[in-house]
Amino acid sequence: MANDIALIDAHQHFWQIDRGDYGWLTPELTALYRDFLPDDLAPILTGQGITRTVLVQAAPSVDETDFMLSLASAHDFIAGVVGWVDFENPEAALADIARWSKHDKFVGVRPMIQDIEDPAWMLRADFAPIYEALIARNLAFDALVHPRHLANLQILARRYASLRIVIDHAAKPKIRNGIHGPDAYVEWARMMGEFSALKNVYCKVSGLLTEAAPHAGLHDLKPYLDHLPRVFGPDRLMWGSDWPVLGMAANYADWVKMTRQWLGAFAPKDVEKIAGKTATQFYRL
Repeated sequence: MANDIALIDAHQHFWQIDRGDYGWLTPELTALYRDFLPDDLAPILTGQGITRTVLVQAAPSVDETDFMLSLASAHDFIAGVVGWVDFENPEAALADIARWSKHDKFVGVRPMIQDIEDPAWMLRADFAPIYEALIARNLAFDALVHPRHLANLQILARRYASLRIVIDHAAKPKIRNGIHGPDAYVEWARMMGEFSALKNVYCKVSGLLTEAAPHAGLHDLKPYLDHLPRVFGPDRLMWGSDWPVLGMAANYADWVKMTRQWLGAFAPKDVEKIAGKTATQFYRL
């Protein structure tokens, strides 16, 4: 991934603790328990030659989405915002989608599916108007899922074939367990492989280091990284950092370096797609 490639970070977060939106963010998460705002990220992006980002929700809060859109209005490098709507209150969700759609940087929504006990939650019939509104307004759906959700995500993708869906963090495979451990690579690879024919489903190359053992390197990630192009191809893969959560495992520069090494074997046109063109197309940036 040459330094002159136009990079887009398709997955990053901001938060301000005293807003009170982030129930999951506790002092025990020492690397994360502080404010992370645009002035923290901007110099990192400049140092890595990254020009634009997609800011993704980190709390089940309508107020947080308003906050993110206000940051996007004030900072040019934030090219898109993926917010949160209350799926369990479809009337309110539809009103919020309509309101936010007036903002040119509102690009999609993300329910926090990974925290919901029922793996079939996403298939509830009363959510249909929300999915239909996303399609009608040309908005995307970020799927924050674990491998246990993938079978139902396939059903959702077939049910709404015009809905653009992206699997965040490659569905968070348990890389730390190794390719022969529980929830092993083989089962994850099989389930991900079933998305090959579902052309409305994309995948983010992000969040993998925090699913690996401490001090993991490219060697540990490579079986997973190498499988994704076989399933999705470069037209449906996009790179992201998951900053600042990334900081639990590595710094930003380390992840960029690792990504460059991995993409070194790709054709230049495919590198450009994974590095930024796919995200631009998917999110309509």
